[in-house]
Amino acid sequence: MIDARGVPLSLYIHLPWCERKCPYCDFNSHTGFSRDLEGSYIQALLADLDSQLRWVANRNVTSVFIGGGTPSLFSSRAINDLLTGVVSRVSLASVAEITLESNPGSAERDQYRGYREAGVNRLSIGVQSFNDTALQSLGRIHTGDDARRALQYADAAGFTRWNIDLMHGLPGQTAADVGTDILEAVRLSAGHISWYQLTVERNTRFWSSPPVLPDEATLSAIQAEGEHRLKEAGFVQYEVSAFSQPQEACQHNINYWRFGDYIGLGAGAHGKLTLDSGQVVRTQRTRLPDDYLAEAQALPMPPPLHKPVAPSELTFEFSMNALRLRDGSPICDFTARTGLPLSALTDAANKAILNGWLRDPRKGTFVTTTLGYQFLDTVVASFL
Repeated sequence: MIDARGVPLSLYIHLPWCERKCPYCDFNSHTGFSRDLEGSYIQALLADLDSQLRWVANRNVTSVFIGGGTPSLFSSRAINDLLTGVVSRVSLASVAEITLESNPGSAERDQYRGYREAGVNRLSIGVQSFNDTALQSLGRIHTGDDARRALQYADAAGFTRWNIDLMHGLPGQTAADVGTDILEAVRLSAGHISWYQLTVERNTRFWSSPPVLPDEATLSAIQAEGEHRLKEAGFVQYEVSAFSQPQEACQHNINYWRFGDYIGLGAGAHGKLTLDSGQVVRTQRTRLPDDYLAEAQALPMPPPLHKPVAPSELTFEFSMNALRLRDGSPICDFTARTGLPLSALTDAANKAILNGWLRDPRKGTFVTTTLGYQFLDTVVASFL
């Protein structure tokens, strides 16, 4: 049986509003935000946390991630109220990583300083590109200069850790364009860059009116150029789309990939928790902000919907997450976080091992080979 106290626990908080919905975005984000909503939404988040405390009693929270949406639409005072409420309810590790997502279009110097004073110690800034033409093709509301200014604000506010989000495979983009973007990001970075390819998802404007994207040959050249530039600058790929310098990997995301637990708060938020009984459950809140705020009117707020994860699903879910890490996961994580015998993983891994995609996990690490990492979706599918 799983000892829940031995499973690392994080907290994800979803602030679901954006100034404008981007045409490629399939996240749970909505327009129509006003500062009048701040107080009621913060109180709803804290009521949401109260409703889940019985599931995580006596466990430390190792990281907090405030995502969206565009969390930087919220004032620093609201974020201070939120984090003050969190700290009064849970045991937060003294070195907890507390990240807030920000878009350059909503960045303000004093606001960043206020976030820092509220307890945020890491930012994730949605730059996407420093090229104005590329940003316009993505429907972003900021310019390259806005992005540069936001990163300068982060530094001036006293932040020493921030992530820069960059996208590639954009309409009309070339390998040379990507090289320029990455060199700019490296120059302005604090040691962490998320670099991922634009994909066209269902239920987005790009799905119904798709842009013309680079062809396969160009995408291959873009990938090679980007990886070369990042490696040359001392950034190591530690996850599919995450590159960092030493000590700058995102601890919150690593907890996801190593199949740790996380409390999900907010409209549409998901969570994964290990109960005292050893049962692993998934939680989910209603996705529309108005419905979420209405639920919070009940005193006490009812807990989110929660569904046990079947043992037959645990091996696949563990594999899908752990193999995203370039160095994999210690094999001891499997039994400690699924409660299943190691044979449940090694039996399913045989095909991938024989194909040269996976190293034998009985040697201590659950990790792909170099070849397997190039065909990660195929490797993961072998665990279905």
